[in-house]
This record gives sequence, structure tokens and C-alpha cells, in this order.
Amino acid sequence: MGLLTIGAFARAARLTPKALRLYDEIGLLPPAAVDPESGYRLYEPGQLERARLIASLRRIGMPLAEIRQVCGLDAEAAAGAVDAYWQRVAADTAARGRLATLLVDLLSGRDTTMSEIELRYAVRCEAGAVRETNEDAAYAGERLLAVADGMRGPGGAAASAAAIDVLRPLESADVPAADLLGLLADAVADADRIVRGSAVGDHQPVTTLTALLRSGTRLAVVHVGDTRAYVLRGGELSQLTQDHTYVQSLVDQGRLGREEADAHPQRALLVRALGAGGKHVEADLALRTAVAGDRYLLCSDGLSAVLDRPALHDALGAAAGPDEAVQRLVDLVYAAGAPDNVACVVADVVAAGAAPQV
Repeated sequence: MGLLTIGAFARAARLTPKALRLYDEIGLLPPAAVDPESGYRLYEPGQLERARLIASLRRIGMPLAEIRQVCGLDAEAAAGAVDAYWQRVAADTAARGRLATLLVDLLSGRDTTMSEIELRYAVRCEAGAVRETNEDAAYAGERLLAVADGMRGPGGAAASAAAIDVLRPLESADVPAADLLGLLADAVADADRIVRGSAVGDHQPVTTLTALLRSGTRLAVVHVGDTRAYVLRGGELSQLTQDHTYVQSLVDQGRLGREEADAHPQRALLVRALGAGGKHVEADLALRTAVAGDRYLLCSDGLSAVLDRPALHDALGAAAGPDEAVQRLVDLVYAAGAPDNVACVVADVVAAGAAPQV
């Protein structure tokens, strides 16, 4: 069979000539030849398999940059890449669905428990047993909980403190729950600009940041880096954030198992942080509903990298209140050598007016 015109090839591949011209321009699917007189693009029948793969990937919404990578893989690796992409899409769709449900409740007036809870909290931030300086920072209040972990030398402490300081005014911001995410996003953008502006010569400090901001029973979560947020609900401990590290990206792609990741020498290498790379930081944002009985933990990796999930669960579950919980956690870290700075915030969600725990 000879060469196919762009129209015939488009029909066979279930693409449009316009799409084929685009794929040629970006080097994704160049034609086999171009007629020197008419300028018509001509394709070989053997290119149909690649064209149909591209068409299928576009139908599931995969960006062209990722399609280029998939097309360069062998069949098994390509299948893994498509599966990883679709898992991300499914997780993002589920998160958007939960947010949409919350917003529908807010806008329709079905949210009737806006002021029936309050937070009881405790905070600790220490240098640990090895480090001479403390680059972690933490804050806890009735509306705002936050932990930051600075790095890259002396400027790290100033970076983490600056990130927390930008968020502090949100403690007194009485805003509707529907505005929480926008408020946090704006504050994180401001923090990112301040941290970037603190560079001295070639030295650019960076910091992670994980925070919760409450309005009534709604909690907005913002996260950048490898500080973490957990919730203990009904006896089950769940991690609310995903580390923005090189190793976690390998886990997400299915190239590394969880146990391998925990022991990987580059497990602390960040791919996202305030002040790092690019023109602005991309923060993870989520909205959830707080329930009386929840116990939240925010912490730096000086805690989460030292204590495994069962240890966190046991310490949080056994403590009577937040003060005892942070004490148990810090004691366990020191018993394990406390090789890094450690910051943690524990907050209990209780019914408004409930008697303090003793």
C-alpha cells in the first residue's frame, strides 16, 4: 500500500486533519513525506498504530507532553504509565466531587452545624538531639494549625517562620467556609513570594508548609513539601497529604514500593517547596468536614520519618488530650535519637462547650 493523504490517514486513524497538523508541528507524529508542489502531508500505513494510540490517549484527556513520553515507551511501560495517569485522574475527580458536594451543601443552606464544634490543641517545636539549630516552625490556634520545615542553611529558619507569619492573620479572619480555599491559596502565594525574596546571592532558602484553616465545621487543607497532616477518626489513622518528594513520585508511578521508598537515600529530596524553582509554587488544596471526636496531627519529617504509622497511631490513640499526645510523640522521637528538628501540632475536634479532658 502506498502513502496515504492526510484526509485518508485522518479517517483511518479517527483523527482530524487539524489534529494531525498540530501533532506534526510539535514533532509527535510527523508525516512520512510532504509533497514538494502541493505541500500536502503524506503518511505511511504503518503510522496508523501510533496515530490511533495518540487518539485514544487524547480521548482520556492525557496532555500532549505525557502522550509524547508514553509513545516513547515499550508496551509494558506504556501500559504502566497510562494506568498511573488514570489513577491520578480518578483521585482528582473524587477530590473534586467531594469539594463539589461540600459547596452544594454550603450554597443550598444544608450546612446546619457551622458553629457546633471547637478545637483543643497543643504544639511543640524542638531542635532535636543532633541539630544545633531549629529550622522548623509551628502554630496552633482556634482556627489555624500550621507546620513548616525550612532548609538550605541559616535562611531555612527564617523561611519557615515567614511562612507561618503570613498565615497567622488568618486566625482572626472570620470568613465563610466557601472562601477558605481561596484565602489559603492567596496566603501561600504571598508566603512563596516572601521566601523567594529572602535569597542572598545564589543562596535561596526554601520551606515546606502544611496548614489547616477552620470555619465552623469546614477545614481547608493546604500543603507543599513533605510536612504532613493526619487525622485519627474512629480508631483509623489516615494521611491527608501526599509528600512532594522525588521518591514519592516514583511510588506514584509504580516504580518503587512503599518499603523501598522508606529506605531510599533520596527520600527527603523535595520536588515542591515554597521558594523552590519556577515562578510560583503549586500547593495542594482540599476541603473537608471536621467531626467531633477527630484528632488531627500536623508534623515535620523530623517526626514522620522517625515514627512509623503504627507508632503514630498508638501514641495518638492512647493520649487523653492534645498536650499528652504531643508529649508522647516527642518522647518517642527522642527515644529514637531525634536526628532532625521536630515540630508537631495535635488538635482535637470537640463539641462546642464540651468539658476539657483531664
